Amino acid sequence: MSLLIIRKKADEETLTNVAEDLKGYIKVVIDLERKILSAGGMKHVDGEQMLLKDGSKQANLWGGGLDLDTMEVDYDSMINLRPGQNNSSREVLSVDIRKQMEILIHQLLK
Repeated sequence: MSLLIIRKKADEETLTNVAEDLKGYIKVVIDLERKILSAGGMKHVDGEQMLLKDGSKQANLWGGGLDLDTMEVDYDSMINLRPGQNNSSREVLSVDIRKQMEILIHQLLK
């Protein structure tokens, strides 16, 4: 399992490594405040825990993914179920949060 915290634009080798577990799909957990993300692994919760241990705050973490073949971003993860933050779905419902996630994924992974 390749699970890394990405703090600056990932190179091709890093992208290949974090996409290994899911054959070209990368699970990501994004820290919107710190502008970093975890990439790779089989479960978003693993990336979430890695970022929390690194100093991230739960309220700033959102899960999604990137398909390297189509470069399509998704916003679906169990860690996004947060009724207390007005997100009652696995999907990120806030258009603003989705935009921030997409921008960061483009900056660090594309």
